Amino acid sequence: MNIRGIHHIAILTDDYPASKRFYTEVLGFEVIRETYRKERDSYKLDLAIAGRYQVELFSFPEYRERGSYPEAKGLRHLAFAVPDLEVAVRELRQKGVTVQEIRTDELTGSKFAFFNDPNGQPLELYEIG
Repeated sequence: MNIRGIHHIAILTDDYPASKRFYTEVLGFEVIRETYRKERDSYKLDLAIAGRYQVELFSFPEYRERGSYPEAKGLRHLAFAVPDLEVAVRELRQKGVTVQEIRTDELTGSKFAFFNDPNGQPLELYEIG
């Protein structure tokens, strides 16, 4: 099969303006392209993380709720690598984002912290060396 990596991550929102602001202004992702699809009454926003990874943000008027608790079946959470967790957490809190207390991964010794996007999607910051 020769899988080479993750191409993109798709996130569905019920509040497109709030989610667009969160991912671009709060998290600082770069807009690649924004498309409005009239036939679906839907936006698709392609975002880049550090010029490498792509997040697709979708809005659909006919969405369905899904459990997004970290222990729910399915995608547990999405983790972003940061070089300095304390700095990143402080920045999120200054922007009004509620961030859980910093914890330490007992297996790796690395620090991490959880927070949610405007849709309740669990997100994590994970400190890398």
